[in-house]
Amino acid sequence: MKKLRTPIAAIMTVVMLLSAVSFTASAERVSSDEWNEYWENSSDEISAAITMTPGADDTERYISWYSDSSEGSVILVNVLGVEIEYKATAKQTAQGDYRLCAVVDGLNPVSSYTYYCKSGNWTSETYTISATDSDTFTAMYVTDVHVSTTKYEENSLRDTAYSFEYTLNAAAEKVASRGTTLDLIISAGDQATLGLRDEYAGAVANSYVKNIPFVTSIGNHDLKNIDYKFFTFQPNAEDLSVKCYIGTDYYFVKNNVLFLMFDSNNTSMTDHYKFVKQAVAENPDTTWRVAVFHHDLYSQRIPHRESENKWLRIMWAPIADEFGIDLCLLGHSHYYTVTNVLFNHETVTTVSDGDTITDAKGTIYMVSGSLNNPRSDDELGLSDEIGIAVLTDERIYNLLEFSETTLSVTSYTVESDENIGSFTLEKTTKDGGHTYKTPASLYYWFVKGVSTIVQVINNIGKYSDYYADLDYDLSLFEILFG
Repeated sequence: MKKLRTPIAAIMTVVMLLSAVSFTASAERVSSDEWNEYWENSSDEISAAITMTPGADDTERYISWYSDSSEGSVILVNVLGVEIEYKATAKQTAQGDYRLCAVVDGLNPVSSYTYYCKSGNWTSETYTISATDSDTFTAMYVTDVHVSTTKYEENSLRDTAYSFEYTLNAAAEKVASRGTTLDLIISAGDQATLGLRDEYAGAVANSYVKNIPFVTSIGNHDLKNIDYKFFTFQPNAEDLSVKCYIGTDYYFVKNNVLFLMFDSNNTSMTDHYKFVKQAVAENPDTTWRVAVFHHDLYSQRIPHRESENKWLRIMWAPIADEFGIDLCLLGHSHYYTVTNVLFNHETVTTVSDGDTITDAKGTIYMVSGSLNNPRSDDELGLSDEIGIAVLTDERIYNLLEFSETTLSVTSYTVESDENIGSFTLEKTTKDGGHTYKTPASLYYWFVKGVSTIVQVINNIGKYSDYYADLDYDLSLFEILFG
C-alpha cells in the first residue's frame, strides 16, 4: 500500500527525518530521573519491545514487536512522504500473545526513513532507519548486558535497563564527537539474567536499538528460559541438525564485513562448521570476517571454568583458523582481555595497546567486561596468549571502525571516559595473512563428532529444565532438535 501525503505533510516528514537522524547520532544524555519518568509513563511502548535488527544486507531491516494481535504492519515513510506498508509475520509466544516481525526491504543506501508499527488498535511512536553506501562504518560491541529482575531489591529491571541506555548514549556521544554515526550495535550474549521476557523488553527499552540495527548472540543466561526464542528474528538463520531450542547460528553482511553469529551453548561443531563453510562460500568477496559468540576461550581469568575452556578452544579455534576469521567478539567471563594474534592456539604476532598489525596470520579473540556485573578481582592471572588486559569495575564499550583496508578497535570506560585499549588490523590484500589451513584436521573431525553427541545429551537436560522445572508444554523432539 502506497500513499502520497500532502506537500505540508511531506515537509513535516523531512523535518522529522532530519531531527531523528541527528538524535541517534548525538542524543543528549538522559538523566536517571528522566529515565524513571519515561519508564513510568511509557509502559505500552516498553512492553511492545520494538527492536530493529539487520537484514541479510544493508538494503534490509527486520523490525519486531510484541502484540495481542497476530496481524500487524510496519509503515515506512520516505523523505517524500510516501508510505509503504510491510506486513508482519507472527509467532505465538509462551505467554500466548505474538511476536510480530516485518522485513523492510529495498532500502536506498543514500536515504533515511521514518517508520512506525501498527497492530490491533495500537500504533507505536515513530523511529528512524538510516542506510549508508560508505565504505566505512562504526559498530559498538558490548557483552553481558545482564538486564535483570534480580540484582537489586527494588526496580532492578528499570535500573539495569538504564545502565544499557546510559552506555549506548556514551557511545553515541563518542562517535558524534568524531563526526561520524553509530551504525550497528553488537551484543555477545547474556542480554538477560534469567532469560525472561521482561528482561529482553528492558534491554530494548532505549531508543537506540529502534533506530540502529541491534544484533545478539545467545549467552548461557539467555538459555535459562525460552523467551529468547520468540524475542529474536535473524537473517540467514541456519537450520542446524542439532541446536538449542531457543536459537541457532545466523549471519549478515554489512558493507564489506561478514558477521557470523554463533550459539556457543550448542557444542555441535559438526553443525557450526557446516554453517560457517556455507556462509563463507556464499560471501567470498567480503574483506573482513567477524565471529560473535558468548564464551571466553583464552583469558584464564576464572579457575573453575578453565577445564571447560580447554574444550571450547579445541572446538572453536580450528574454525577460526580454517576460515580466516579476523576477529572473535566474546563474553562470559566479564573481564576485558584481547589476545595476541593466534593460530593453532599459539601466538604468531604479539598485540600491545595501540598496535597496528598488518596482514595478521591468525585471529584475535576479544572479551569485553559486563555492563551490569563488571568484575575487577584478579582470580587467576592471565594466559600467556593475552596481549591486552584491564581490570576495572567500570562499564566498558568498544567501538569498531571498519574500512576497506583497516579494522580499528578502541575500548572506553563509561564512568571515567578512559581509553583502556586499542588495536588496528590492516590488510594489503583481501585475504591478509590468512593461510586457511586446518591444523590437526583428523583429530578435529573426531572432536566434531563427539561434540554433536554431547549436545544431544545437553538438550535432554534442557528438556528437564523447560518441561519439568519450568512447566512448559514442549515435546522431547522439539528440545532435541530445536
